Amino acid sequence: MKKSIRAHDTLKKVCLILLSLQLIPSHIPAETFGDTEKLRQARGRMVSEQIQRRGISDLKVLSSLSETPRHLFVPNELVSKAYSDRPLPIGEGQTISQPYIVALMTERLILDSDARVLEIGTGSGYQAAVLAKIVNQVYTIEIKEKLYNRASQLLQSLGYDNIETRFGDGYFGWAEKAPFDGIMITAAVDHIPPPLLKQLKNGGRLILPLGSPFAYQNLVLVTKHEDDYTVKQITGVLFVPLTGYALEKR
Repeated sequence: MKKSIRAHDTLKKVCLILLSLQLIPSHIPAETFGDTEKLRQARGRMVSEQIQRRGISDLKVLSSLSETPRHLFVPNELVSKAYSDRPLPIGEGQTISQPYIVALMTERLILDSDARVLEIGTGSGYQAAVLAKIVNQVYTIEIKEKLYNRASQLLQSLGYDNIETRFGDGYFGWAEKAPFDGIMITAAVDHIPPPLLKQLKNGGRLILPLGSPFAYQNLVLVTKHEDDYTVKQITGVLFVPLTGYALEKR
């Protein structure tokens, strides 16, 4: 009887593995879906050498970066560089941010586990995946349709059921899901979008690369105080422009 139960459990596990492999997006080769020892070691070095050594200390952030398979969020030909200390191209003129910047922006939002976060610029889906291991709910908007489709499919296949994706112009936010405890803009804009400030909770924080979309920007943290807000500069950064209305407005 015990052998029969074990056999049934083994068959069940095999079926689940096969089902998960069927859900992997076609642009991701099956061999990269598995988290190999080599990839785990590379991810561990990324966290210890690129992130902790630069002062990131929030244990929730470090844990999420340690667990999130960044190699699944980059193009196939760049998997070997997935844990390198730099941004990488993901197509459509966009990039996946340098791991340290992902960690820095996430930590500075100071998010509780029950927080609701809005991300502007889904890109590959990596930043949303990092946030999803820390907070209760992530809403993310992408204006590039190919990236939206790819990221949505990938996040779904990886089981991130607390991430909702939307195709559209993130400048206007996601009013029906507001208010948000935190908002993250992952592309450069030369002003703070008023609709996003409006959708932020009192006491909530918004982080963004503020400045010329075609030069270096300042990463700033905006904290809302009723009808006012304060802005704190963090560091210099270089992000691709926030496209759509923000760029047209220039």
